[in-house]
Amino acid sequence: MRIYERYTREQIEGFGLAGELPKHIGIIMDGNGRWAKKRFMPRPVGHRAGMESLHEIVREAHCLGIEALTVYAFSTENWQRPVQEVNALFSLLTEYFAKEIDELDANGMRIILLGDIEPFPDKVRECLKDAVERTKNNSGLRFCIAINYGARAEIVRAVRNIVKAGAAPEQIDEELVSRNLYTKDLPELDLVVRTAGEQRLSNFLLWQAAYAEFVFTEVLWPDYTPEELRKSIKIFMKRTRRFGRVVG
Repeated sequence: MRIYERYTREQIEGFGLAGELPKHIGIIMDGNGRWAKKRFMPRPVGHRAGMESLHEIVREAHCLGIEALTVYAFSTENWQRPVQEVNALFSLLTEYFAKEIDELDANGMRIILLGDIEPFPDKVRECLKDAVERTKNNSGLRFCIAINYGARAEIVRAVRNIVKAGAAPEQIDEELVSRNLYTKDLPELDLVVRTAGEQRLSNFLLWQAAYAEFVFTEVLWPDYTPEELRKSIKIFMKRTRRFGRVVG
């Protein structure tokens, strides 16, 4: 188990990251299957390699002082994949937390789940709940896992909760909807990174991404290193964020 030291401001600037870092980064981790195929290996091997990459990226986000990192681990559409692949993903999830939870907790990270985990097998569901419970009082990086998550389903869930609470139509505004999303306690989403060359959101954080910056990279997820994360952040920091206003 390792304790990760935060980078100093001088170290961060030495990476070429002079300026304001994003507070909340979302990553669509794409390309595990293609990574394995290029090596004539089965897709689960790619998912395992992707898990190793996730370890490094979570550590790097912590060291940089990023407030929240949300990764797209399993979408509501992923149930359509072959049963063997879905089961392999579940197995990797439980293995990941069995291996990583001590380190995540010791470094003050807080696990947050975005999505509906009730359809998962008991072992997976309990593993995820235990990780959330164990780290709920931590105040470091909020490590958010979008799992059995779909942005449209999230918005529908929020609207249903608002209706159940008896809100009048004139009371429903953007703030109220935001307070009923899974991300209600997170900073605004600043940056969305998608690996493996695809250029779409695939039902990921649609509401939250309204004014996020997008960085699409050809790098396959298992090859996405801390250096690649810094490159993505550097691209973000060169953007002029107007939020609908005229700047300059």
